Amino acid sequence: MQISSNDPIKHTRWEDIQGLGVGIFLCSLGVHVLTTVGLITGQTAGIAVILSYLTGYSFGVIFFIVNLPFYLLAYRRLGLEFTLKSIASVTLMSVLTELMPGGLQFAYIHPALGAVAFGAMVGIGLLAMFRHNGSMGGLGVVALLVQDTTGFRAGWVQLIVDAVIFAVALLLFPPSVVLYSLLGAVVLNLVITFNHRRDRYIAT
Repeated sequence: MQISSNDPIKHTRWEDIQGLGVGIFLCSLGVHVLTTVGLITGQTAGIAVILSYLTGYSFGVIFFIVNLPFYLLAYRRLGLEFTLKSIASVTLMSVLTELMPGGLQFAYIHPALGAVAFGAMVGIGLLAMFRHNGSMGGLGVVALLVQDTTGFRAGWVQLIVDAVIFAVALLLFPPSVVLYSLLGAVVLNLVITFNHRRDRYIAT
């Protein structure tokens, strides 16, 4: 039976838990692949990755700290539920990215394959989180806010922000690293752009 777009279905608490859990896991796995091959990415995670390379501090700690200023915006514009889910998601991802290298290591990954795998996994992970009213915080909150208020797709917003981050990265990293990283960012944002449609998926 096809569900009418006029009959939204509310997610249960357990559906939210599994959806957010899968999203967090896929995002953490994708970041682990990304850092294993020494690439970067865009958005708040990209800022955290770049800072971790430059300072030597772990990605998880920096990612958690960088997201802190965005929670107030999320609360004021997107609600308490979204904010709490985002805080929980960022915290759990920060922990998972710290633990994952101890349980999963790769002998070799070609940078192009690593970039595509990262983009696909994180793109699908973020979709799962968006559909359960969560996010990885940071600039993703801004992208969702722009989409909900103007109709301009979240994926395009993130792609524009990524372009700025990668332009700066060209000053800090070899061109080959930036080009492979850009491939991953394009895959990620295209996954979101072509699949994150509130008019097609309206369960909350």
